[in-house]
Amino acid sequence: MKNSRVYLDTYVLQQDMRIRLPKSVLTNMKAEKGKTFFEIYFDKNSNELILKVKQQVKENNNEE
Repeated sequence: MKNSRVYLDTYVLQQDMRIRLPKSVLTNMKAEKGKTFFEIYFDKNSNELILKVKQQVKENNNEE
């Protein structure tokens, strides 16, 4: 299987536990500031954090 990882940038963990995301995340992941939610996973084998865009489920309001 071909590796699909794309290196974006390196940032330091801030004192208040924040990590800044590079601006290229907006275009590469189709994320929107203040709107996109991320699911966060930890891979113990490779010691990696994985951010995945959360798929929003749209509610179907059937009003009768």
